[in-house]
Amino acid sequence: MAVQLNHTIIHSRDNRESAEFLADVLGLEVGTEWGPFIPVETGNGVTLDFATIPAASITPQHYAFLISEEQFDVAFEKIRAAGVPYTADPHGKHPGEINHNDGGRGVYFTDPAGHWMEIITRPYGYQEPTAG
Repeated sequence: MAVQLNHTIIHSRDNRESAEFLADVLGLEVGTEWGPFIPVETGNGVTLDFATIPAASITPQHYAFLISEEQFDVAFEKIRAAGVPYTADPHGKHPGEINHNDGGRGVYFTDPAGHWMEIITRPYGYQEPTAG
């Protein structure tokens, strides 16, 4: 069997708030609470298990999601409509902008716990296929 990422735990101030926020932006379902976790499963079967911990213990992490152009339009509109600040780069030097890296679109924003979320429409290093 090839190695695959199955799940990861994402620390949050409020596991339900963070799970519902991300699920809404990405158009995903919030799963059934299991113990201290509220899961959100991605299209490739990876589960993000949100767990509530004290806010002072949260170290912001980065999570990137590859989505289609159509999904980007919907997600980006939700981000804007909610008044969530966004930026084109991970250093926040281009606030209120999106990027066009690798021929696609991308944007960074934070979730309720302060994690950096990123949505992109092309993987890093993507090159258009050449006709042959």
